[in-house]
Amino acid sequence: MRPKSEAKEGSYALRRAAMDFLARREHSFCELQLKLCIKFPHQQRTTITEIVTTLRSENLQSDTRFVESYCRYRKGKGFGYKHIKSNLSLKRVATDEINKQLCPDDPDWVNIAANVLRRKMKAENTTGIEKPAIYKLTRFMENRGFSVSQIKDAFKLL
Repeated sequence: MRPKSEAKEGSYALRRAAMDFLARREHSFCELQLKLCIKFPHQQRTTITEIVTTLRSENLQSDTRFVESYCRYRKGKGFGYKHIKSNLSLKRVATDEINKQLCPDDPDWVNIAANVLRRKMKAENTTGIEKPAIYKLTRFMENRGFSVSQIKDAFKLL
């Protein structure tokens, strides 16, 4: 068993590391726990959970802010609803938090998809695209997380 002062120093180092992670960018609760477990493999999982829970209660860690930040960033990079939602689920963010920020029927998705298509196609003539190229672009856009209807509407905007 470790002396209390040593345990206190460990908790301080954990909190400091967690705050350093949060100073760089927002993290989900589970993502922050995982990073701390990797950085401090000798610490007990319960201690790490207590530290992250304390940070959450002090509003230094927030899944809501994380989802807002993550959605804004990924939308700006040209990813669609399905892709963003899937990645947030992998980061173990609660579904209700995701649903507060993401709406599959948001008209912005079509504009985002159209911008991605413009960048992908660069200066090509959009009126004379052959079917194989359209199929290839459609697969690319589906992998980016856009629905087929959003992709069709984006092609219409071009």
